[in-house]
Amino acid sequence: MYIVHYYLFFTMRKHFISTDSSKIEALKKNALTVRRNIIEMLVPHESHHIGCSLSIVDILVVLYFDILAIDSHHADDRKRDIFILSKGHAGAALYATLAERGFFDKKILQSYDRNGGMLSEHVTTVVPGVELSTGSLGHGLPVGVGHAIAARNDGIDRIIYVLISDGDLNEGSNWEAFMFAAHHFLSNLVVIVDSNKMQGYGEVKEVIDLEPVTKKLASFGWNTYEVDGHNHGELIAVFEKVKKNPVQKPHFILAHTIKGKGIPFFEGKFESHYKSIDASVQKEILRTL
Repeated sequence: MYIVHYYLFFTMRKHFISTDSSKIEALKKNALTVRRNIIEMLVPHESHHIGCSLSIVDILVVLYFDILAIDSHHADDRKRDIFILSKGHAGAALYATLAERGFFDKKILQSYDRNGGMLSEHVTTVVPGVELSTGSLGHGLPVGVGHAIAARNDGIDRIIYVLISDGDLNEGSNWEAFMFAAHHFLSNLVVIVDSNKMQGYGEVKEVIDLEPVTKKLASFGWNTYEVDGHNHGELIAVFEKVKKNPVQKPHFILAHTIKGKGIPFFEGKFESHYKSIDASVQKEILRTL
């Protein structure tokens, strides 16, 4: 019986994971570069929010290098897909991804979190490619819902992607948006949760236990999915599945991630949210990536 179960599990998983190995290898290289850029941005200035930035790198890389209909040379194209980072405190990850994607000169990354620099800790629309200035949680999804409604009303074939944190799910404005989006059958809306199981005050299950979150969203009228948020093949597959899903409902993707992904002594640690890293260990960290 167990052998049958394992066979079925791995057979289904095989169909869910992208088999384009060259694409996957390219994405892995991009993710490594983005992680290195984040370290080089944050460590010298003893900046914070390292762990929550590293946990979303793979999601951002798959979106920006494979999924999103965007053009860095025409960032204001009216028909572009929209990406909103609701967890704005992880702005370093978005900046590093946008720079790597060609939205601005990578040299600008060195101005992160510095007086007079363009790159503030929380994302801002001053930066090319950033769609919404965020910081206070609970704002990204309601704005994303507005974009989705506007796109439908204007007849624009675009998809709105909103990346939120599991701590972000504590905000009531998100649950109002969940209900509103389902009521209006916003199938052009995709919400991705960076489920690293931690938030600013501790472990999510200890602060406000969200489980069973996918069942809750399904009961609200959403298409729901769960993936490994660091597996590029799974991420590609779920985003492609979302595009092809004929059921006219909004989409909720719970991406299981690891806070501090890529730095062994930070992985899965609560302190990676606020703790800075001394510049003396920067070279050691870059060697481990």
